Amino acid sequence: MDFAGEDLRDSRFEFVDLSGTTFREVKLDRVVMRGVEVLDLDIDGYIGKLVVNGVDVGPLVEAELDRRYPERPKMRPTDPAGYREAWEIIERLWAGTLERARGLGPELLHESVDGEFSFIETLRHLVMATDSWIRRALLGEPAPWHPLGLGCAGMEDIPNIPRDRAARPSLDEILAIRRDRMDGMRDVLANLTDEQLNSDTVPVLEPEGWPPSKSYPVARCLRCVLNEEWQHRLFAERDLDLLTARPT
Repeated sequence: MDFAGEDLRDSRFEFVDLSGTTFREVKLDRVVMRGVEVLDLDIDGYIGKLVVNGVDVGPLVEAELDRRYPERPKMRPTDPAGYREAWEIIERLWAGTLERARGLGPELLHESVDGEFSFIETLRHLVMATDSWIRRALLGEPAPWHPLGLGCAGMEDIPNIPRDRAARPSLDEILAIRRDRMDGMRDVLANLTDEQLNSDTVPVLEPEGWPPSKSYPVARCLRCVLNEEWQHRLFAERDLDLLTARPT
């Protein structure tokens, strides 16, 4: 049984067997579970407060992720120099990931692993993220989205927002677009001042689009892109591990 696009807020489940269930792009804010049996649960997403048997494990998860990835704390910069350093790390790490991807056949780069974005779709999504949070929200371009950009899977239809998941650009084609966006991000950070970092953006003139037309803290716009870049590279590496492990 599939539930897609359903509003199940404030539902109550009692004596229900959810074994083998998959939750994708699901909000679980303020969920309470009592008397549950959890033997093999895999959660991947943003985790804030998560209390398990009276213990808030959210800080423990964050600490362990920082231990596994020593450069992860650099993705939480507080000044312009920190943002520039974080972006240098992002570009260096992605260079290594791209080198791995070039060792795969073109068809595998379009292959989805477990329903997630393919490698090419991941790059398309990052183009969309930069267009949205840097070009639109920060720099004020009303409709900056490249046709090959790709919003998140759960995003509703928004005028002007590309969402053609059937498109199959080559790796070199999407990398040319991506290089332009990454260069733009580097230029923004090269000129970033403390005053700008602590300021808010000016709402774009066009009301429709993503993000919605309103003012945002500049730091939030920059952090959105950093977070997208960091997380989606890890997802890409995870899927590359699975693709390269297959028998040839």
